[in-house]
Amino acid sequence: MEPEALAALLSPQGWALLQALPPYDERLALQVSQRLHDEGLDPTLVAAVLTQSRLRARARGKFGDFADGMLFTRTGLEQATRLTVAAHHAQRYRAADITCVADLTCGIGADTMAFAGVGLTVRAADTDEATAAVATVNLRHFPEVTVAHTDGMTLDLDGVDGLWADPARRRRSGSRVFDPAAFSPALDQVLALRERVPALGIKLGPGLAHSAVPDDARAQWVSVDGDVVEVGLWFGPLAPEGPGRSALVLTGDAAHTVAAGPDGPPRAATGPVGGYLYEPDGAVIRAGLVGQVAADIDSRLVDPTIAYLTCDHRATSPVAAGYRVLDNLPFGVKTLRTYLRQRDVGRLEVKKRGTAVTPETLRAQLGLRGSAAATVVLTRVAGAQRVLVVERL
Repeated sequence: MEPEALAALLSPQGWALLQALPPYDERLALQVSQRLHDEGLDPTLVAAVLTQSRLRARARGKFGDFADGMLFTRTGLEQATRLTVAAHHAQRYRAADITCVADLTCGIGADTMAFAGVGLTVRAADTDEATAAVATVNLRHFPEVTVAHTDGMTLDLDGVDGLWADPARRRRSGSRVFDPAAFSPALDQVLALRERVPALGIKLGPGLAHSAVPDDARAQWVSVDGDVVEVGLWFGPLAPEGPGRSALVLTGDAAHTVAAGPDGPPRAATGPVGGYLYEPDGAVIRAGLVGQVAADIDSRLVDPTIAYLTCDHRATSPVAAGYRVLDNLPFGVKTLRTYLRQRDVGRLEVKKRGTAVTPETLRAQLGLRGSAAATVVLTRVAGAQRVLVVERL
């Protein structure tokens, strides 16, 4: 965000105008812009408030109603933690009796807001001036929070008993950075701080390789309504369960944790497709805990390389979607087309794992025009490509 735009937003006129705008509607944005220009408002102000209105609309998925009183930068919103996840972060610090957290990379202030919301004192910092200013606005209701425009790695840690970092993983161009040494700050630099403050939490992208997880970390992959959003690395008193891997599955207001025992997850057996198919949540898969879910619901893998589970009984799991298997067919477009047309199928949901076929290409090849709906799963079973016709439980 340019300084001129931020100054315009923070002026009494800018803030009042932003709060008075109707909910953002892309179809009406041009009309609203023209009306504001016709009223003689400064073009910089108009552009700034409309940009914020659009960002607030996008932010509601992460912040709910809180978004209506916040400011955002595009990059800050992209990397910001969802408030539901930030609340779980904050509870770890609360449960560990942490009183003062240094948020080394506060961004627009999502996690800081959650920390302050459970009564923690927070020293927050961000290297970008506009982002630090936006965070200051977003955290204006929390007197226990201070925000500094500085490198968080230089913060005074005297009296701090907990650390939090969400290193930037994008370049200025917007492209993703995958090398931990190229994060900002670098992952090794952040990890070194646990020698000074053992209670350290780090948020990283969910694609983090298991081999990159430090031996003393509790790595927890997190999903929200089926979308895997992060992996958190927890150290010292923030990881009372000890080192290892776990998955936190958040669905609506419910939270479920899957964790392996001290010897790791059990190895799942492989066997034929039974009457039911189960698809573990993405956080479970990323955490390498499919074997744990298989043991929990007494099921087996359809293929040793595919994260689909099957069993002959109907099971219930809060971390796996269940399906009844109606048919098990060899993969072939002609065979599947004939099968579906005989059943008057016109609407087809295609799920896939372990195959290069794309749902869009397959639907075009099938050319279905019926009135019924169906769900198929394209996958490998014992090394062979198969089509499982299923219905959701």
